[in-house]
Amino acid sequence: MNFIEKIGDSVIKAAQQARSVLALFFDTLYWLVAGPFKNKFVKSDSIFSQMAFAGAGSLIIAAFVSFFTGIVIAMQSAYQLARFGANIYVAPMVAVGLARELAPVLTALVVAGRVGAAIAAELGTMKVTEQIEALETMALNPIRFLVVPRFLALLIMLPCLTVLADMIGIFGGFLVGVFNLHLDPYRYMTFSFKFMQWKDVWTGLVKSVVFGITISMVGCYTGLQTKGGAEGVGKATTLSVVTSFILIILFDCLLTGLFYFMQT
Repeated sequence: MNFIEKIGDSVIKAAQQARSVLALFFDTLYWLVAGPFKNKFVKSDSIFSQMAFAGAGSLIIAAFVSFFTGIVIAMQSAYQLARFGANIYVAPMVAVGLARELAPVLTALVVAGRVGAAIAAELGTMKVTEQIEALETMALNPIRFLVVPRFLALLIMLPCLTVLADMIGIFGGFLVGVFNLHLDPYRYMTFSFKFMQWKDVWTGLVKSVVFGITISMVGCYTGLQTKGGAEGVGKATTLSVVTSFILIILFDCLLTGLFYFMQT
């Protein structure tokens, strides 16, 4: 094929995959409404175990990333603001920057690299070892049994992790402001929440919900489409992480533009 044909073939394949992911998403919503707790094979403890894995298991690394991100933002902004004698404005810059943008995006990237890869690997292994076919033989829907618990776990836990990342990142900036810039602690916190509004928080939470849906759908789709044994599982895991990263940045750009035009 020539260059134009290759581009067209890639676009068609991408459109087909996007349609398949959307079909999986709507099937997941259907079984979510139908009730994952009603099926005796889909018990609540499986959902809670997925929540513990996605949430508590990712807490340390998400907190680590957010804490040092808050420190870096404070130091970098202080370097510029010190020229104007406006060091106190480091506080709202850290708080708003984390709440609106950095906390949801960085937390989603951490979760995509850890949880999304694990989902793709688990479902991919089940696919190549024909456990998915075994479920279908037993008249058990794989989406209800495997996808819904992981979807719910990420849908609930990623916003929770984002809120914790907000607080931990603000605390990191607080340490820089108090011990390095010698700002008054009470004044620092007052300025942080004086300029940060509720819309800054909920926009970050909306982003985290979209990111949670994206990570779960990409991980489950790539896992369920795995072929080729152990090598296929490895390729599916890599594809899941790379695709999730790209879509997180893409959706972040789209949502930021949407919120910007809504406010203007």
